[in-house]
Amino acid sequence: MAKIFHATASFPEIERKKLPLQQLSILSHYIHRIMYEYIKGKITELTPTYVVLETGGIGYLLQISLQTYTALNSLTEATLYVHHIVREDAQLFFGFHQQKERELFRLLISVSGIGANTARIMLSSYGVEDMVQIISTGNISALKSVKGIGAKTAERAIVDLKNKVLNVAAISESTPGIFAEVAENIDEAVSALTILGYPKAACEKIVKSICRENPALTAEAIIRQALTQL
Repeated sequence: MAKIFHATASFPEIERKKLPLQQLSILSHYIHRIMYEYIKGKITELTPTYVVLETGGIGYLLQISLQTYTALNSLTEATLYVHHIVREDAQLFFGFHQQKERELFRLLISVSGIGANTARIMLSSYGVEDMVQIISTGNISALKSVKGIGAKTAERAIVDLKNKVLNVAAISESTPGIFAEVAENIDEAVSALTILGYPKAACEKIVKSICRENPALTAEAIIRQALTQL
């Protein structure tokens, strides 16, 4: 089955806190938002630009890079990490064979001038390690060689991501399995802590560290432990 879960706010820490109208609106958004961490299923269609994974009688069309396509080419079943984009006229799924590819994709689309399709082209043109090296060493020429990337966008990507991409390079592919199993608790805890007013980046770092040491913790236990470290 696809890993689909809801972020909830049923924790005592949140229930006791008097939230202003704006924060209540954010809380409502998290309660009703469906988040996707990964999708595991049978490959029913595979092209260099997208794959269809069937699970639970539903076929999910996920946009992919050439790197992911190559990794899936000889498989009949797969697990892909998901980035979900919701627009007024469409809901788009981007799938990634490696967690580090998804994290790099998310960094790329955070740069002004780089959209999801351009980021996918970038990851199709260069592997994750190559792209990390290109950005961290300030190789503007290599970035400009990618379709849709001009000099200004290349420079902006390097300035914005030069240090951040090094964190992507440090991601171990032995950890995604652990994070995938407890993904619901991780996102639930981060969402709750963020609503309480703590910085998201700090919450994610602490929550993942807690779950790495003890993946069997419940979301509420994770939150209580995280509150002692924030």
